Amino acid sequence: MTRFQLQNPMGITLGGRPAVACEITPEGVIAAATPAAGQPPVYAFEPLTAWTVNPALLETNLVDPAAVSAAIRSALSQVQPRVRSVTLVVPDAAVRVFVLDFDTLPVRQDEALPVLRFRLRKSVPFDVEHAGISYQVLSEGSARLETQWKVLAAIIPGPVLTEYEDAVRNAGYEPGAVLPASLAALSAISAGDSQQAELTVNMSTRSLTTSIVLGNDILLYRIVELPQEADAVQAEVQRSIAVAAAYFEDKLQVRPTRLLYSGMLPVRDFAEQLDDAEFAIGELVPRPEIGMVSAMGQHPLAGVTGALAGTN
Repeated sequence: MTRFQLQNPMGITLGGRPAVACEITPEGVIAAATPAAGQPPVYAFEPLTAWTVNPALLETNLVDPAAVSAAIRSALSQVQPRVRSVTLVVPDAAVRVFVLDFDTLPVRQDEALPVLRFRLRKSVPFDVEHAGISYQVLSEGSARLETQWKVLAAIIPGPVLTEYEDAVRNAGYEPGAVLPASLAALSAISAGDSQQAELTVNMSTRSLTTSIVLGNDILLYRIVELPQEADAVQAEVQRSIAVAAAYFEDKLQVRPTRLLYSGMLPVRDFAEQLDDAEFAIGELVPRPEIGMVSAMGQHPLAGVTGALAGTN
């Protein structure tokens, strides 16, 4: 399945992805497009009824595919894309992402993918032979210096990938690239060409993903499913960020003081839930004052914004 492509999320290549993106979430479809080269994106949102989308690895994700396709069609029509090919952003809970070390890795993709499938076979609870796999080399090894290859790999069950891609095609568009939500969001940081280590969190109603990014490198990428009880959610948020902060301090020998956040909760509400005065919390992608062509509510724009980073 060659369509599942990271498309170099941590090292943006100009024109590497379509200049239009849509993100499918349990709450609805978020669409974004750049009207013309050099112009800021415009955004639209089309809601879905509860449980129309159920992100998971081993279950049907799109309970009502026709409703999802209709929402994609409506949201994209409002941003008036210039092309039919779109970058599709899917929920983190439907994908598994790994940062892997290899002593060596073939340069050719057709030779590297079997190596990745073999490595991931015992790490995921589904068939890797028919899964969508994509990867990006974060750093190349050297036998002379006895260093390792560091690889970012993403894998999605074949039937799940087909569900999401079919929904886009049935809406009249073509999935030109597919990205998990948090990797798409991290592209927005990379586009800023920052060399400062950043601790980030992307929070949906179903899962929470913590990451540590340093330039074009990912030091940590960790996703946890959130419980349904409100008190348990707060405890899991605090625990997950404490784990990420400890890893940050261990790897970089300094404690993080800033956290970049994206999620369904307003920043102020998230800060109250985290309840840690040591963190200055900022938005991973600040909400723009213009460019909203439909009511957006609190739906985060980081995924589609990052998906558009580096496009023409």
